[in-house]
Amino acid sequence: MSTNPNQPEIGLVLLAAGGSRRLGKPKQLLHHRGESLLRRAAKSALASRCSKIAVILGADAEACAHELEELQLLTVINPEWEEGIGSSIRMGVTALNSAAPELDAVLLALCDQALIDYRHLNGLVETFCASRPTVVASRYGDAFGAPAVFHRSLFGDLAGLAGDEGAKKIIVRHLRSTLFVDFPEAGIDVDTVEDYARLTGSPRSG
Repeated sequence: MSTNPNQPEIGLVLLAAGGSRRLGKPKQLLHHRGESLLRRAAKSALASRCSKIAVILGADAEACAHELEELQLLTVINPEWEEGIGSSIRMGVTALNSAAPELDAVLLALCDQALIDYRHLNGLVETFCASRPTVVASRYGDAFGAPAVFHRSLFGDLAGLAGDEGAKKIIVRHLRSTLFVDFPEAGIDVDTVEDYARLTGSPRSG
């Protein structure tokens, strides 16, 4: 968190509510380098320059909440998590804006992007602070998306997402005022057993 009053206040919503259907078990609770993906992502968020952190839980909420014990952040349970990621973004942005109405922007992050750490998050924050664009998004290969920073003017759009609608549709709508930061690491997430095996470097990760 910056102590410079001229620096924008940026909150972070960590999305961790999904049911991990393709994996067959909660990806939030998978371990990498001694900690669960959820706890690693939460600690990276807390180590970043973001001033307020909200973690959105849904599937396996009780076990996931246990992973966040002693961490100073806002935990939000999304009872509608089965609706899709749009419901978690909607709930996260609404809760964060209510808890910290002074925010100038929000950073959306995913708990299964295991190679993203606080340095990546700070890179996005610094890019936003330097020029105050509408969006700062991560780019990896030919794709782009989260983690990404959204200006306060888009909070209404984010809070209006539903179903499986992610924030990428909002980035696409504002491409002309979006800055991109190249983070190949953001292209590595954990959706399947094979993804987790590649992440951990072992042929069997079950």
